[in-house]
Amino acid sequence: MLSRPGPAGAIVDGVYAHASRPLPTPAAARLTAAIGRPDALPPPLLMLLGMLSTQVGAAVAKQLFGATSAGGTTALRLGLGALVLLVVVRPGLRLGWRAAGLVAAFGVAMAAMNLAFYAALDRVPLGVAVTVGFAGPLLVSLLGSRRIADVLWAVLAGAGVLLLAGLGGVGVDALGMALCGLIALGWAGYVLLGKALATRVPGTRGLALGMTAGALCVLPFGVATAGVELLDPRVLALGLGVALLSSVLPYSAELAALRRMPAQVFAVLLSLEPAIAALVGTLLLGELLAWPQLAGVGCVVAAALGATLARRDEG
Repeated sequence: MLSRPGPAGAIVDGVYAHASRPLPTPAAARLTAAIGRPDALPPPLLMLLGMLSTQVGAAVAKQLFGATSAGGTTALRLGLGALVLLVVVRPGLRLGWRAAGLVAAFGVAMAAMNLAFYAALDRVPLGVAVTVGFAGPLLVSLLGSRRIADVLWAVLAGAGVLLLAGLGGVGVDALGMALCGLIALGWAGYVLLGKALATRVPGTRGLALGMTAGALCVLPFGVATAGVELLDPRVLALGLGVALLSSVLPYSAELAALRRMPAQVFAVLLSLEPAIAALVGTLLLGELLAWPQLAGVGCVVAAALGATLARRDEG
């Protein structure tokens, strides 16, 4: 997905640990050129556009399932996204053993997260998959805290996940929810490994190499489940659209926004992602969530906002 989780600590120090360091100038210039002139737009608008792009990309990916499989969609998304980043970033391949191991582990986490995400989308609404996945690193961050307030936010997020899982009496696909649990675990691992990778391989070099490793991991699944359909021009075009919408464009827009706004404001806006996913699922896919599910989304968003704002007040 390359979506982003959690409260401020998990967001800025985790997935976006690599984004808190400036891109090398040539790479920054290429990414900026790829999305027009992001600095001409207000940072909050860039953030919203980035999140909207991510979720629209997921909606487009769901349309691919009629022509290929979830594994094929994952292979196209990571493979084409990795190709774009390799061209833009041009990362060197010389790494120490520890850095190479982190790149490989990061790629495996990315592959597992994306495979689970697209497989889940075949069974549950977009808003449910994103919200449960979002709750994974959020809960990891909050449960690692010794503050009572953070424990309460974790309980609220957990209640939201239970509502999404059918606590409110809404029928859910059991396998789909199990896959959502795998998304949450993969997303949490992606955050933790992304933070470690950023210290070893700064800038976007680690992201480009990690996505390449992830693409290699999912390629056998894509070939096994989709075969030659992956080479169909229409499927390739849609796959490129998914890669751009879900990876390149949101990453570029949000990186530009992060450079021009406080990290806490960035985190507050990012907490709205599950709500945006639910909205996109409703408008583009016709996925109307039941009231208990909407309440679940609201609980997770409120927990992320509450934890973020509480840390800002303490700072």
